[in-house]
Amino acid sequence: MQSKTAKVDLSQDHDVKRVVFVIYPGVTLLDVTGPLQAFSSANTTEVVNGSRIYDVVIASPQGGPVMTDCLVELGSMSLEQASACSIDTLIVAGGQGVFDAVEQQDLVEWIRTESAHSRRVASTCMGSFLTAQAGLLKGQSVTTHWRQVDELQRRFPDVEVKRDPLFVRNGNMWSSAGVTAGIDLALAMIEEDLGHDAAMQVAQALVVFFKRPGGQSQFSDILNIQAAETDGLFADLHAWIAGHLQSDLSVAKLAERLAMSPRSFSRKYKEKTGLTPAKTVEMMRVDAAKRALVRSDLSLSKIAFNAGFSDEQRLRRAFQRHVGASPMAYRETFGE
Repeated sequence: MQSKTAKVDLSQDHDVKRVVFVIYPGVTLLDVTGPLQAFSSANTTEVVNGSRIYDVVIASPQGGPVMTDCLVELGSMSLEQASACSIDTLIVAGGQGVFDAVEQQDLVEWIRTESAHSRRVASTCMGSFLTAQAGLLKGQSVTTHWRQVDELQRRFPDVEVKRDPLFVRNGNMWSSAGVTAGIDLALAMIEEDLGHDAAMQVAQALVVFFKRPGGQSQFSDILNIQAAETDGLFADLHAWIAGHLQSDLSVAKLAERLAMSPRSFSRKYKEKTGLTPAKTVEMMRVDAAKRALVRSDLSLSKIAFNAGFSDEQRLRRAFQRHVGASPMAYRETFGE
């Protein structure tokens, strides 16, 4: 999908864009360093031709070294020092320490105040708890790490928490999902500022995939199924299904593999996963079709056959149920 964002006219004088990352004890290291590296690398792209576009700094309530979740300390300036100069982009990083950070009224108030003067504000992963605590997300949609979606929604019922997207944008408010999704968010911001070529060069420098739009899901349906089944009773069966999507995957056949009666199998499976066996099979087939749509130029009929659907129409209907879009619309959005 070709970017429609305009590049900065670097032939004219331009202000350096100051990007401030807010951290606290227990912040997730990669929530900070991933997007920070993306902005820093943008200063070295051919597009900017030696110009310095971003001034990237780290700030914390008191300043000084801050211990991250990996027991690696990050140096920081104080919030007071960070606000001494105008902030273009304010990014609140995530981590388990956020639950202590939301109780720090000075920090919450600083985020609320500085957000009013910043061109854009973002959270990475669980940083959304702090931006929500600061009252910045009322009536807006937001995303966070999938493990914390329910807790964020419980604490802030006036916020629409989205479980799937890699990142969400509402005007000048941005939020990203877990950990590496912060890099996707930073690349989208760089593309907005400097254009597609600059963002692509940064992605290449970091050896990451660039074309991961915000609407792409954080994780596949297969991971959802695996996460739902906590004791791994059906792990081997799931692996077999994934490798035999064109086979007869009826309840009777699946039960036979486990030496169970169809009735006992269906009851036990629903009890352990929250899904019917038929729903799981359909989800796995849709997941396989999604990968084929993105990674190949195979026809829809061939993809349907390879994924175990009897015809294109059944694939389209299943795709609409699970993805909310047609297979071809999905390919157009996420395809190579």
